[in-house]
Amino acid sequence: MGEALLIVPGLVLLIAGGEGLVRGASRLAAALGVSPLVIGLSVVAFGTSAPELAVSTLAAFKGQPDIAVGNVVGSNIVNILLILGLSAVVSPLAIHLRLIKFEVPFMIFVSLLFLGLCYDGRLSRVDGGVLVVVFAGYLYWMVRTAREEPELEEELQEYEQVARVATRHAASLIQMGLLIVGGLTGLVVGSEWLIRGAVSLARALGVSELVIGLTIVAAGTSLPELATSVIASLRGERDISVGNVVGSNIFNILSVIGISVVVSPKGLDVAPAVLHFDGWVMLAVAVACLPVFFNGFEINRWEGALFVGYYLAYVTYLVLKATEHDALPLYSDAMLMFVLPITGITLLVSAGFAWRRQRGKLVWRRSSGS
Repeated sequence: MGEALLIVPGLVLLIAGGEGLVRGASRLAAALGVSPLVIGLSVVAFGTSAPELAVSTLAAFKGQPDIAVGNVVGSNIVNILLILGLSAVVSPLAIHLRLIKFEVPFMIFVSLLFLGLCYDGRLSRVDGGVLVVVFAGYLYWMVRTAREEPELEEELQEYEQVARVATRHAASLIQMGLLIVGGLTGLVVGSEWLIRGAVSLARALGVSELVIGLTIVAAGTSLPELATSVIASLRGERDISVGNVVGSNIFNILSVIGISVVVSPKGLDVAPAVLHFDGWVMLAVAVACLPVFFNGFEINRWEGALFVGYYLAYVTYLVLKATEHDALPLYSDAMLMFVLPITGITLLVSAGFAWRRQRGKLVWRRSSGS
């Protein structure tokens, strides 16, 4: 049980390591004249998912597949229900049309791809290679299409000024290198401590490593996304809040799982619970984004509160199931027969009204212009 105390310092090292890595890599990229687009799609995206990558990769290498897989599945659930929900409660979140047209459908696709590859109860190195290749294609498409968006022109001009200043005033490549090496060291050591603490806690509580991976480890490694999204929401950068979550979920499945499977000596076994329940919850919350996002192209406070409520309900289910509580059957029936159907109908009706409003605006604009 003593090793369970390593969870907190492990999380601290993970967050500090990710922060150091992002700062060092961003400064180095700026000094070398790399565009902000490339920095955003690579360094920032990697930085917020670096804890998941470090933990899952190390867990896979050490032969602990439940933590490796549970961390990603749980993090994706946390990202949408808890992080996006809390960010919307702080301030309603604007939804860019691009997210509805591509990123969210692609997130649903990669969730289905993950479940399909897990169908036989195992992720082989070939499966991991498929995920990594799809991720590389996604990054290429992102860079190519983003350059065609006119709103990036101003951002690129601002970056050129920042890059010139960074090049003149960069303390030294050594300092940047120290930040990067220190960040990587923090990620490796922090993930080692977190995994050891999580395994010890699971054994002490008598629950599976999968449950710990889906809850404590997943929530802990999602702290960078939480900080980024909530702070962005408070500052009015509402596109960043949503884009950070959706992008992180895509990154987690394609890159984190893909790399974890590739480095694993024998691939990863997937627990039956992931195939029969948790993986489908991950897919369901991804699908739920479509009607919520389409409702006026924003996430309202009540929808954010609904997301947070569902996360608490999900964690409650995991706890009841892990402890084999007598209330589990009644709780499950209530969720399946009443809460979920009513919520689904409400979201669909709300999305339908939103679609009619948007269609009415489009018709009015066309008639006014004619």
